[in-house]
Amino acid sequence: MSYDDNNIFAKILRGEIPCKKIYEDEFVLSFHDINPQKKIHALVIPKGKYIDLDDFCRNASTNEMVGMFKGIEKVSKKLGISMDSGKGYRVLSNIGVDGGQEVPHLHFHLFGGEKIGRMVS
Repeated sequence: MSYDDNNIFAKILRGEIPCKKIYEDEFVLSFHDINPQKKIHALVIPKGKYIDLDDFCRNASTNEMVGMFKGIEKVSKKLGISMDSGKGYRVLSNIGVDGGQEVPHLHFHLFGGEKIGRMVS
């Protein structure tokens, strides 16, 4: 599968669709989910063109990989859900059809601000 330049996250990265930005640096953009599933529901996406976590692991540079995970940590702190300031959070990335991925651009969901519950039921 090749990367689709017309997916919604690509459009957000190009500024064609607005978002409620939380954090941005050279590697990632984070914003609030438009359909939150928990009290706090943010997305963290790479600025590079990666379809999913498998694609990212195969093709991203070391700096992009480090930048992604540092970005997640920075966002959790900004939202007050990190273990430094909150009670914790969940990070989730859906991969492929069976994994429930809806947008073909790698993204991580951060859920927090309340007890999340069971991982899978």
